Parts: sequence; structure tokens; C-alpha cells
Amino acid sequence: MRKLIVLMAVLLVATSAFATNKTFAPSPNATFNNGLLPTSTNNDDTCDIASNAPAATLLLPYFEVDFKSPQTTARTTLFTIVNTSDLPQIAHVVVWTDWSFPALDFNIFLTGYDVQGINLYDIFARATIAPGATPGTGGTSSNTTVPTNPQNGLPGANPGTQPADNDANPNITSLSGCASLPGVFSSTLLTDLQLIFTTGVGTGAAVPCTVAVGGVHANAIGYVTIDVAPTCHTSLPNEPGYFSLILFDNVLIGDYQDINPNPATGNFAGGNPLVPIRAVPEGGPAGSVPGTNLPFTFYDRYTAGIVPRTIDRRQPLPTAWAARFINGGTGAFNTNFKIWREGITIGACTGAGIRASSNSNMPIAEVVRFDEHENATILNAPGGVSPAPPGAPGIPETGAYSAANTTIFPPMSTSGDVGGWMYFNLNNNNTAGTYSVARAGFFPPGVTRPSQNWVIVSMFAEGRFSVDFDAAWLGNGCSAARQLTTSQSLAGLIGPTGGVPVCPAGVTCTPASAYIGTNQTP
Repeated sequence: MRKLIVLMAVLLVATSAFATNKTFAPSPNATFNNGLLPTSTNNDDTCDIASNAPAATLLLPYFEVDFKSPQTTARTTLFTIVNTSDLPQIAHVVVWTDWSFPALDFNIFLTGYDVQGINLYDIFARATIAPGATPGTGGTSSNTTVPTNPQNGLPGANPGTQPADNDANPNITSLSGCASLPGVFSSTLLTDLQLIFTTGVGTGAAVPCTVAVGGVHANAIGYVTIDVAPTCHTSLPNEPGYFSLILFDNVLIGDYQDINPNPATGNFAGGNPLVPIRAVPEGGPAGSVPGTNLPFTFYDRYTAGIVPRTIDRRQPLPTAWAARFINGGTGAFNTNFKIWREGITIGACTGAGIRASSNSNMPIAEVVRFDEHENATILNAPGGVSPAPPGAPGIPETGAYSAANTTIFPPMSTSGDVGGWMYFNLNNNNTAGTYSVARAGFFPPGVTRPSQNWVIVSMFAEGRFSVDFDAAWLGNGCSAARQLTTSQSLAGLIGPTGGVPVCPAGVTCTPASAYIGTNQTP
């Protein structure tokens, strides 16, 4: 898909423990082949997602922007990206609809130790990215200016705090275009973005698509990915050439703030780190394809036909989650779940097996609600724990849902408890068959990889108090697909589990289905 505009800007700007089935015996993340020492203790290799460690890709799982209201009362999402290294970096940002259509992308040149925030209200209401001090301009730095730490000239100052020169990163192949930092883009593109993110259909004048590629919402809803890049480019992840234009340096951190200043609809705010997705192994120039121990990767659905399929080296995300909720009580608590899901297709405008509309209503394998007395409820099946019945509604690639929503979540129990926790098995069962099978031998025969997901718990009360935090994942990105709780008469199918172990070369692992490969992460 050709991009009609390239936007470049410079960035400035508790988890909870949950009760689980007491009969479940968790399996280890590391394999002990000699009874004494684990064969792998590398959390990257075992797919354990770091809690806010620097990464090569960042994911903002959900955003919402009310661009129709004045900023003083408009709900918006802000996000910030930080370059934690002294070397300059280029971050490629893609803004996706809730059906996984990449409607907007722009490049961000980051000097060493740079930081800047993006207010999505600026994008959707003002056609502006990272506005500068002068109206109509963007950002505060470019590849032509190396910031100087004024403290370095003082007696006793530490010269190690000075960023490197802007041409010092050997993995940046070109700075062409990175000095241009437009603050304002065209009204034609603004119109298309506003329509696509609220009605699902644009005019086609700026974004070349005139069919539905997103859902219908009062506000703009979607998600954002951010990748370290070797140049300021215009490619998108659903285009084959994109994966020769990414880098593998785990240097970016970030966070978001979901702000609703309108007393009539919330008057609350919450924030959280962006999801860090690390490259394994780390480092190397664009297009380099050293082996990775990962069985499949975050960008797997986009890498079909590329050798190796794991070219992006990004860690996969989990499929099973435990999420706390409170709805009601003396504090008038409410809980929303912000859920990102791996789409079935690559999110193209049209085309059999690739169109974005296939990501509009993906099935959920299973959701179980537990109250504070361990009573379990499911959809339309009182008295037992089972998957939702056929025809139950699914959800798109990203969205926010009240824990009180009994159309897609199980009903509250009859105990009177207003709190508890939810078990989410968010596997979409890959009905389109577009995912790769995990590397041969990684999962037991007949077991395919599950789809990837992320869950954020958003709690708020009295229109004044709010907090966002990540739900607890019950397995990592290497864990096999979960069995449904009705699939056999065994207790303990809900509970934590480790990933399939990754063994060093020349070592026989238990179970034997583990992938035999290297265990080095340079």
C-alpha cells in the first residue's frame, strides 16, 4: 500500500496477584536435565515478557480520542517514547484501526537520550504531530542538531551524560528526510483519518481505501506499534519490504496516559508502560537474519513467504490472562478491560484472506468469571465452567469493555460479590490459517501455536480515582494453546504454566518436544 504522506516528528515530550485453581501444578520455565542446573535461564529465550525493559518494539494496546470536543473536555491518549541509549535512533510509528488496518505512519528521529510525547488529540483534531514551540512546526530536535548537556562544561561534570553525534549509530543507513519535521499535515488526510477511525470508511483521497477497515465508534479507537528503524521510511508491516527496514536494538521504553477530563463521562485518568517487545538476539544491521530461539514471533502473521519466517526476532505475547475486577460496592468501583488481540489477517484494504474486515469479530476461546467465593460463571451455562456457546459474540483486534458487560463476559454470580477475577483464554483459533506453525518440534504433535494478546485492567471510582495496570499472564509467548475446561475431566486446567523449554545445542531436553537450538543472546 503506497503512503501518500510521510510524517516525521521528534519525540519529547501494580500488577496484581490473582487467586488460581489450587489443584494446578505449574510447570517450570527452565528445564533441569541433570537434576541440579537449568539448561536455560535466559528469560528472553523462554519468551518471558520483560516488565518495562528497553525493547526494539513498543505496543500501545489501545487508545481512544474524542476529537469532536474542545480539548478541555475531550478524552485523549498520550504516549511517550524514550531512547535510553547515547546513540541516535529512528522510531517508526504505525497507527492502526481496531481492525488492524495501518492508516497512518510517521518516522521519529531521536537523538541520544531523547524523549518526547505524542498527544493523539493533536493528530485527530489538529492534523499535527509533536507540535513545536512555533505553531505549525514540529518537534524540538532533528538529525542536524546534536543536543549539548550544559552540565558538561561545569567543574566535576560527568562527560558520560553527553549524547553521541547524530551520525554515530552504525546501524542507521541513511538520515535522508530525518531533518524534515512537519508539524501539520493536510486537511485531506485529517478528514480520512477522522472517518476511518470512527465510521470505518474513509474517502480514499489521502488513504487509498474506500471499504470498511475499522469499527463504528463515537471516538477514534485503535492501537499503535513503534519499531526501531535504520532510516526514515514509508513502508508498513503488512508490506513484504518492511522487515528489511527494522533494527534489533533493545533501547526504547515508553508509557501512555488515558485522560478523560469530562465530568459527564468520567473525569479520570490512568497510565501504564507501553508493552516492551524485545528482539532476540539483540543487535545487528537491518536485514541481518541470525537464528533466534523463538518458536514464532510478534510479527508472524506478516512474515509469510519470508525466509526465515522469524526475521523480526520479536518476542511473542501470551494468550492466557488473569484479570482482577470490581464492579459496584460502597466506592462505586468500575472496571474496564483494554484488550489487544492478534488479528487473523494482515489488515489489507481488500483481498481474500488478507482484508482487515476479517479482524472485526474474532472468536474468544474461553472466559470464566470467578467471584470472591471461588464460584465460577460462564456465558449461558449456569452451574458449570465451559466455553461460550456457538455464535457468541467475538471482539475485534483492540477495544475496551466493561467487566459488567454480560454480552461478551460471563454474568456475575448469585453470591452478591461485586469483585473477583476473570480467566481469559483469548486464543482466536486461527480460523483463517494465516499463522505459521510453531517451529517443528516445539509444541507436541497436533498442537498449533495460540494467538497473541495483551490485557490491561482499568479501574476507576467516583469519577475521581483511576488506575491502569497490566493483567497477569498465565503463560508466556512460548506456551502452547490452552485446553478448554470442558475438554477432559481433569481439574486444574485453569492456572499458571511455563513456556516450552528452549535447550542449548547438543543437550537432550525433557520434554523431548522442546526445540534444540542455541541459547546465546549477544
